[in-house]
Amino acid sequence: MKNEVCFFIALRYLLGRAREGGRYLRGAAAGIAVSLIPIIVTLIVADGMIHGIMDRYLELGTGHLQIFNYIEPDNLGKAEDEIRGMNGIRGVWREYRSTGILSGKTGKTGAAVRALDPSFWTDPGSAAYLVTRAGEAVLKSERDMLLGESLAAAIGAEVNDTVRLMTIRNSAAGRIPRVSAFTVRGIISSGYHELDALWCIIPLEAGERILAPDSAASLIVKIDDPYHKADSTVYSLYSRLDSPYSIYTWKELMRSQYKSYESTRQLLLFIMALIVIVAAVNVSSATSMLVIERQRDIAVLKVTGAGVNGISRIFLWGSFLTGVAGAAIGITLGLLIGININPIIRSLEKLLSFISGIFSGGEVKILDPGFYLETIPIVVDWTAVFSIGCFTILCSCIASWIPARRAGKLKPMDLLRKY
Repeated sequence: MKNEVCFFIALRYLLGRAREGGRYLRGAAAGIAVSLIPIIVTLIVADGMIHGIMDRYLELGTGHLQIFNYIEPDNLGKAEDEIRGMNGIRGVWREYRSTGILSGKTGKTGAAVRALDPSFWTDPGSAAYLVTRAGEAVLKSERDMLLGESLAAAIGAEVNDTVRLMTIRNSAAGRIPRVSAFTVRGIISSGYHELDALWCIIPLEAGERILAPDSAASLIVKIDDPYHKADSTVYSLYSRLDSPYSIYTWKELMRSQYKSYESTRQLLLFIMALIVIVAAVNVSSATSMLVIERQRDIAVLKVTGAGVNGISRIFLWGSFLTGVAGAAIGITLGLLIGININPIIRSLEKLLSFISGIFSGGEVKILDPGFYLETIPIVVDWTAVFSIGCFTILCSCIASWIPARRAGKLKPMDLLRKY
């Protein structure tokens, strides 16, 4: 029996009337579609979260590369001049990092002090993720300061308020605290609480003046393609710099965090894949029921000369088409939901907040901004989507192999005696 004939008969079974057995294949296709929707949505949300968080760390936190000179940290300024303007280098900034205690109108708390050239915050990469909640993200004098949104709320600071930062400096007499007054020029946010919760941003000159000499000093480097050219840029920098510098890529600086995100994503996809496998196994049950319903057709085809392989191919084609239909519908619906996940979440939050307000008056947040991004970036990994579709179809065909072979081995005379 030709493949074209087998395909046509299988397509007729899938699209035929319910009493002819089509309901079994269509039901299996619906089960596959329903199981694929959450896996596609999970893929989009997980990839969006990972890329959104990593991009914020790269542009606002660690940079793409960091350069340290543990022996002669004062030479970082010389290195900055040497590598600025190199091919593929987008920007270079010197930074001092330390800790301090910040005091405001209503309290005091620990702060992560970052002393940077103000141009870092106006860099296009930084500006893409930096949100100004109040004031302006500009440091015009040595006494200006930018605060993270959470830190400002903790001490009750507002724009144009004077706050006091206590830092520690080493001297011949020991460790001496130093209190410096700053004016809050802006309250900022990266959109990710864990990154900016303790941000206390001051100009580079102020950091050199009030921070201890042993504060963590480094060069933050941004390049044109951090995801693919970080390693090659490191080799170029080593060949350019002659002093004992240590250069780290963002992959090394954030290795544990990135691996944690990836392992969580893979675990979620594995759990969802098990659901898809279970749904695909239902194709086996649907094929078995279809074989029972179409025994008369099998008998007639056998009598007219159809062989074991021909009959088996009909039902294998049926399972293939079922998998294709289920995958197409499920992936399409999953993409529609995933691409519109932000307005869907906002609508659900409004609905749940309305219902909650009737009883307790509390606002409902599906994604706590303390742990997740405020807005999920939409990232579609088309290679993964295609692989999921192929995997689903393959599982459908494998699951129906046994009932399809059994259908091909049915004896026509035994079947005809029943009718």
